[in-house]
This record gives sequence, C-alpha cells and structure tokens, in this order.
Amino acid sequence: MSNTVTQWLEQLGLGQYAEAFEENAIGSEHLAELDHDTLKEIGVRAVGHRMSILKAASESEIQVNTEAARETDAAAPDSLSFPEAERRQLTVMFCDLVDSTELSQTLDAEDLREVNRAYQDACKAAIERYEGYVARYMGDGVLAYFGYPQAHEDDADRAIHAGLGLVDAISGLNETVGNTHGVELGVRVGIATGPVVVGDLIGEGASQESAVVGETPNLAARYQALAARDAVVIGSGTHELVTGRFEYEDLGDHELKGIATPVRAWRVIAPAAAESRFEAAHQSGLTPLVGREHEIALLLERWEEAKAVDGQVVFLSGEAGIGKSRITQAIRERTAPEEPIRLRYQCSPYHTNSAFHPIVEQLERAAHFAIEDSPEARLDKLESLLAQSTQDVDAEAPLFAALLSIPAGGRYAPLEMMTPERQKERTLQALVAQMHGLCRHGPVLLIFEDVHWADPTSLELLELIVERAQTLPVMVVITFRPEFTPPWSGHTHITSLTLNRFSRGLVTAMVENVTGGKPLPDDVRDEIVEKTDGVPLFVEELTKTILESGLLQEEPDRYVLSGTLEALAIPATLHDSLMARLDRLGAVKEVAQSASAIGREFSYDLLAAVSSLSFRELQDSLDQLVDAELVFRRRRSAQTSYVFKHALVQDAAYKSLLRSKRRGLHARIAGVLEQRFRDTVENEPELLAHHYTEANLPKRAIPYWLRAGQVGTEHSANLEAIAHLTKGLRLVAAEPETIERYEQELDLQLAVGTALTATE
Repeated sequence: MSNTVTQWLEQLGLGQYAEAFEENAIGSEHLAELDHDTLKEIGVRAVGHRMSILKAASESEIQVNTEAARETDAAAPDSLSFPEAERRQLTVMFCDLVDSTELSQTLDAEDLREVNRAYQDACKAAIERYEGYVARYMGDGVLAYFGYPQAHEDDADRAIHAGLGLVDAISGLNETVGNTHGVELGVRVGIATGPVVVGDLIGEGASQESAVVGETPNLAARYQALAARDAVVIGSGTHELVTGRFEYEDLGDHELKGIATPVRAWRVIAPAAAESRFEAAHQSGLTPLVGREHEIALLLERWEEAKAVDGQVVFLSGEAGIGKSRITQAIRERTAPEEPIRLRYQCSPYHTNSAFHPIVEQLERAAHFAIEDSPEARLDKLESLLAQSTQDVDAEAPLFAALLSIPAGGRYAPLEMMTPERQKERTLQALVAQMHGLCRHGPVLLIFEDVHWADPTSLELLELIVERAQTLPVMVVITFRPEFTPPWSGHTHITSLTLNRFSRGLVTAMVENVTGGKPLPDDVRDEIVEKTDGVPLFVEELTKTILESGLLQEEPDRYVLSGTLEALAIPATLHDSLMARLDRLGAVKEVAQSASAIGREFSYDLLAAVSSLSFRELQDSLDQLVDAELVFRRRRSAQTSYVFKHALVQDAAYKSLLRSKRRGLHARIAGVLEQRFRDTVENEPELLAHHYTEANLPKRAIPYWLRAGQVGTEHSANLEAIAHLTKGLRLVAAEPETIERYEQELDLQLAVGTALTATE
C-alpha cells in the first residue's frame, strides 16, 4: 500500500508529500478526510468540472471524500463546459519559473512552498484575466489553453497579453515575496498556435485532465525553452495571427528537439502603438476600398452638416468583418485635407469592466506618454494637452491626473475630500468640456469604435456626448455589432446605418484587388463567392489563404490551378472567430455540428430523425441558433428547413468534429434517408452517395454514384453526371480486385462514356 500511494503522489508531482506519507505524517486513512483547501494545497486540482477530486491507485484502499468532490464541482464556473473531444485551432501557453532547481536548494521547503504558491497564483490571475484556461500545474511549469473550452475571436492576442501580464506580475512579486526570501524570480513564456484534438479525458481522479493531442503543446514548451528570462516567445502560427498588433524581435530559425524542420521564433516586446484594432491589424497596408460609395457619401454629407455647427451622430452597425472600421478609416482619409481635430476611442474586449478604458488610452496617446516618463514629465505633457481645450488647466488637471493614475504629489489641490461618485461626475463633465473646448478651434471628428465592448462608465460619457453634439461642429461616429442596442435614440441629429454584405460583383472586385488584378480560375472564384457570403473580411482572408496555399500557379496575366480543387480550408485568421460564435452556444453547438454534416441547408424532419434530442429540446436548440443568427429558418408549405447563415460557420462546425464522429453522423444520415425519405433516394441519389462516401462505406456509396450519373444523363445534365461517375470510379479503384469490383467499374465506365459522348 505504502509503495503504491508513494508512486501515485510522485506521478502527481507531489514528491514532498510522498516523503511525508512514508513517515506516516499522512496516513492512507486520513487522505479522504482532508478538506477541499488542503486538497488544493497539495496540488490536487480538477482539470475538468465533472470529475472526482481524488481517486488513488487502489479504490479499495483510499476512499474519495464525496463532500470535497461536490465542493470542487460547485466551485467550477458555470460558463465553462467541456464538450466531447473535437478538432480545433488552439493557442497554447507554457510558462516556467526560472532557476527553480536552484531555488529548491536555496530555500527552506516551507519558503519554497510560499514562493511556488505566489507564482502559480500570479499565473492563474494573468491567464484568467484574458479568459484562458489553466490546464495543468507541473511543479514550476504551468500549461494554459486559449481557445478551449471557450474560443474567442482573438485567442492568440489574449495569450500574448497574458504572457506579458505574467512577466509584469512576476516583477511585482520580486518586491514582495522575492524580497522577503532574498531571491529574484523570473519567468519564461512560450506560446504556439495550431490544430489539435482536445477534450478527451485521460487519467483518473486527481490526475484526470482534458488532453490535447497534436504538435502545438510541444511547440509551446520548446519556445519556452528558447525564451530568455522574463521574455515571451511565440512561433510562426501565433505570429501569423497577431502580425502588426505587437512589437517583436525576430529570433530567427531554430532546430528544436522532436521537430522535423527548423521553426521561426519571435520575442514579443510590447503591444503595438496603434489607435485601433483595425489599424494594428493592417499596418502592412490596406487593400483598395470596394463598394460602400453610398455609405461614405452619406457620412461625408453628415460631415458637411457638422462643420456648419449642426452636430451629427452616426450609428454604424454590422456583423464582425463587414467593414465598419474600413469605412471609418475611409472617412478619416477623405477628411484629412481639411485637417479636422480627430479623436479616436477604441473599446477593448479585455477591458469591458475597466472604467474609462478607451478614454484613458486615447489621452495617453494624445499626450505622447512614453514608458520611461517620470510622473512629473507626464504631468507636464498632460498640461500641454489640456491647454488645447481649456484655459483653466489647474482646475482640470487634478481630475485628468487621477483618471490617468499619475501621482500628482503636491502639484495640485488634493481630491480626497471629494466622494468617488462626485469625482466621477466631475470627470465626466471635464471630458465633455474638453470636447467643447476643442470645437472652438474647428470641426471635430470623433470616432468611438466597437461600443459593444465599452465599459459602463464610458457609455455614460458617450450618452452625454451624443446629447451635447447637436449644437457643436462635431460628427460622432459610433460603431458596434448587432448584439448591441444603442440606448440613445429619438434625437433628430442621429443617423443609423447598417452595413449589408457584398453582392457577387463586389466580391469578385475585391478578390481581384487582393490578387493584384489577375483573375482566378472561375471555379476557384465561385468557391470564394459561395464560402464567404459577401462578408469583406472573409473574402480578403480566404483569397489570401488560397494564394499562399500552393493551389494556384501565377502566370503573367492570370492564376491557374496547379492541381485538383479540393475543399477550401478555413483561414487560420478566421478560425477562432467562427469557433467563438459556436462555443457561445454551449450544448446547442452539438445540434449545429449534427446539422453541418447534413449540409448548408437542412430540413427539420431529417435533423429530427438523426438527432437523439426530444422534440422540445431540438426545437429550443434550433430557436437558439436562429436567435444567434447562425441559421435562418425557411418555411415551404408544410416543411420547415434551415440554412446556415455563413458557409464558413457550417465548415467550422463540421471540421470541429472528430473523423470518427463525422463518419458516424454521415452513416446515420444516409440510413435515415434510405428508410424515411424515398423521394430523396429516387431524385437525389448523389446525396446518399455523398453521405456513404463520407461515412467511409464505399460499397454502399458506389451504386448511388452510378445512379446519380445515370439520372444526370437522363436529364441532359452531362457535366454533373461525369462528376458523379468520376467520384464512383475513384472509390472503385481503392476496392479489392474482385469480380464485383470489375462489374461496378465497367458499369461506371460505360456510363461515363455515354456522358462524354454527349459532351465531347
């Protein structure tokens, strides 16, 4: 018994307790009596949220404390749920305490315990601030995921911000824990992004965790090993997603243990000094603007009215990637020759509860603060900035200094006698007065971007600005996504503008802008049109992905296919955004995944036959998908069908499924079609053929490909017939050489010959 438990504790990385167990300081009969906090202290952490706290090597020897298990279960955040294993893009962070071995030799065990706990708490706080997930503590190492169990559209950015935040936090620990124990702490952080399979629960009890399979975690650990003290190092997969949003030092190519080819690495220095997310993401340049002439003309018309002291407010709304920021950038460019006073506020998904965050960032940029500036230098710069909008700098400066967290010393009258509520009220008044003061020098263009992420206090300020703008030479442009409903309405000086998707012609024009005017093959262009649904960001990113994929060969006047056109991969730059929309659905995502295997459009009857959910559960799930605007509902006579709003959303849902589950779904769909939808079998045999092919059941698929080809020929759809029959021939070629195989091949070849005779 003693050896078994000792080995178990060693496997958990709890060697110090193995020794205590050997000395009977911890008896086997006492393990089950330990309370939850003590269990956490000795490193027993539940990685999932529906698992036991403790299960020893022998269940008959050590009983789990069920009360402690329930405490861990209850303490788990409700917002996190762990689905079945699935494929997805994941950003993995691995951080490690520098010189931990030397620390263990230098410090007493209790002191080392205190240092380790402070370090792990700092890691947890930095990671969870950006909604990452701490997957495992491994002694002085911490493994974290960004993009699982909840994806965000900017998981790579979040991981880097968390890494930089951890470096700052460790620096702060040196002033407390480090000084107390006479040591200097440091950390190394490695970050990698790539495809993985995640979600399988492995191990038992305390060692149970949600496993990640793939190269990405290994890469993150290798990048961590490359990092210098207090440095964050990223790989090319991550760098591709965040180019322009941070400042880097290129570390060149490196041979890494276990990695076949050299990999490129970058050290992240700091976030880039950009006014907006859009500007940071497009520092390498913008593709020419396509369409939107009407919207821009309307905004310029409102600008002319604003210059005539008839202030205007424009609500610019639309889904992610539709072009809101591109239009605001165009307005900035079109008005630049007039040299207006321009104020740009960028709301952040990381600071939705940080009061005045976009205002603080804008003021710091406008004042040209530098990291090395002393408080006195910052106050000097602040006063110079305020002098542009007020004649009473001394009265306003204390409020702005407090807002920017600049120690004022004895430079201004103290604000201690003012209640927090009164100080906030005065600050709001001062910020509005600043806009009034700037308007005395000329017209002001004020842009407030991504207000769906604004903190409540900034929204209060925005309400005051909207109300006061009407009598000032100012145009306020407020951008947001459809989920945000602006509470400021009923004013005659407000214009609401919703951006629609591009037409096919505009998509084609945008594709040619990306390709430099060289046309793509028709079938490639058509695939882009189909997949992107007129969303400009999708068009740009998918076109770039195709150009970089090696699928096309560039010729002097065009691009040509260098091989067979396969299904287009989802661009890495869009993957997180698409998965974030699905993950927000929680358990409903499984319905979207099942539907995605049916196709872009799916009938309620077929989905209900395939699904194991009850009528009410399925209906509620579909209602949520409709409410989330991921699918549209269509009613045709007595039949209800649904369509995925974006083809790429359907692709993301489908490709997140493991291959084994995909095959099972396709087999079930084909079986249901055969049994219950005889009209479909007769009229659309290619559907059966497709599902049996994807289910890896070629013997069932081949006859349907043959029938689909014959139906096509009967209806003079010979090109389609050839395509169906060719797919059947590919499957036959992989079958064992039997009489049946030769008979099927002969039937397919004869059918192809008939179709070819008609077309050639």
